[in-house]
Amino acid sequence: MKKVFLIILFALFTTSVGAQNKDKAQIDSTLDNWHKAATDANFVNYFDALTDDSIFIGTDATENWTKPAFQAFAKPYFDKGKAWSFTSLERHIYFSTDKKMAWFDELLNTQMKICRGSGVLVLIDGKWKIKHYVLSMTIPNDNVDEVVKIKAPIEDALISSFKK
Repeated sequence: MKKVFLIILFALFTTSVGAQNKDKAQIDSTLDNWHKAATDANFVNYFDALTDDSIFIGTDATENWTKPAFQAFAKPYFDKGKAWSFTSLERHIYFSTDKKMAWFDELLNTQMKICRGSGVLVLIDGKWKIKHYVLSMTIPNDNVDEVVKIKAPIEDALISSFKK
């Protein structure tokens, strides 16, 4: 009886691990194809990867886009045939206990050099869709003071506007 229990337990564990690996592969594919759609300036495929209520947060402090606003901003770039080109260098994916939501972080090779992306995906009708994405530039710790000096005049004014 003990052997049967262990066999059932092992089967359940390997099935669960296999399903999670399949979901990770689907999410990797979703994100890679999403980034490729931007590289290829494929507006439809890029925005189809997002939920209708998705949010995209860009590198500028003022960039907090709803999907329709982000589409309006990005359309001229896609129409010119040149959006942006991001490729994943490293990605970590995590799942909610019910396996209907996942979150991730990734390091990206971009025209801005290494950036960090992070976000949330939800499972909708068997397909993973991006609900929330945050893009940020990385700054080497040794260069933070230099970067702060560059952005201080712009962001001091922005900070003041938020206080009002």
